[in-house]
Amino acid sequence: MLEIVITLIAVFGALGLICLAAAMRVVKQYERGVLFRLGRITGEPRQPGLTLIIPFVDRLHKMNMQIVTLPIPAQEGITRDNVTVRVDAVVYFRVVEPTDALVRVEDYRFAVSQMAQTSLRSIIGKSDLDDLLSNREKLNEGLELMIDSPAVGWGVQIDRVEIKDVSLPDTMKRSMARQAEADRERRARIINADAEYQASKKLAQAAQQMADTPTALQLRLLQTVMAVSAEKNSTLVLPIPVELLHFLERGARDGRPTDHEPERPAEPVTPEEPATPEEPVTLEKPVPPEEPAPQIPPTQVPASPYLDALTGPPELGAVLDQPQERVTHGEGRPEQP
Repeated sequence: MLEIVITLIAVFGALGLICLAAAMRVVKQYERGVLFRLGRITGEPRQPGLTLIIPFVDRLHKMNMQIVTLPIPAQEGITRDNVTVRVDAVVYFRVVEPTDALVRVEDYRFAVSQMAQTSLRSIIGKSDLDDLLSNREKLNEGLELMIDSPAVGWGVQIDRVEIKDVSLPDTMKRSMARQAEADRERRARIINADAEYQASKKLAQAAQQMADTPTALQLRLLQTVMAVSAEKNSTLVLPIPVELLHFLERGARDGRPTDHEPERPAEPVTPEEPATPEEPVTLEKPVPPEEPAPQIPPTQVPASPYLDALTGPPELGAVLDQPQERVTHGEGRPEQP
């Protein structure tokens, strides 16, 4: 008899342990448990830890409360300025109401994915290409609001939406590259012109300072000679002072006139009337009046580049490089240097 009692106790103990094992459930820290009792939701979601249910009566669904990273497939669309682009993005969301996410929507992941693709196409059609490339923060905020509005009723909260990449056609890429190159060249020219302007102002101040102090110009000339002679070369450059060139130019202008200027005709000499003497003077032979000297007309010289250079104002190069030649004008006139 005692053996039968011990056997029954052992059997009931084993059944109790089996039922207890079937009733125990463990909910992890990042999960929440939604309890269905005979098909109806009972109570609040179970918190993390050990929880008990009624075997064969209750059913516990565990919902993940972690942040889900959902990539959005690349969507092709036409922007507001008629440019075809392909844009892909990524959505970060999490479940905040496990009961709503389990009851109100069949598959909240698939629902969020489809809503994100639709919102991304809408954002592409409402935006310009420049906004997609440079103003992504504003587009991300707009895309997040568009996805989050229906997701609130599903027990899902959208944490963040980011546009990953914008793919452009090859022709558009080449056009943008040419535009960027032209803009860089324009800025380089402006900077170069500004540098030239500043350098010209400094050079003008230096020239004014050297004009006030001629010794400074001489010292600068000596420094230039030293800089040239310091290099290992066989050629010595010796600049000619500018004052010497000015002196030669002034000397050429102040010299005597050249032989290409025509002589002025001699003025006729009129005989002087004899003074009326107080006493009569007797002349043996009357003196005839002196005839005026004949006028020689100027000779017409044919035009030539050499004579044009002589008749023009003397230049510095002409004074230094002019060969010593003699030019005669007319017949019977002596040659002049």
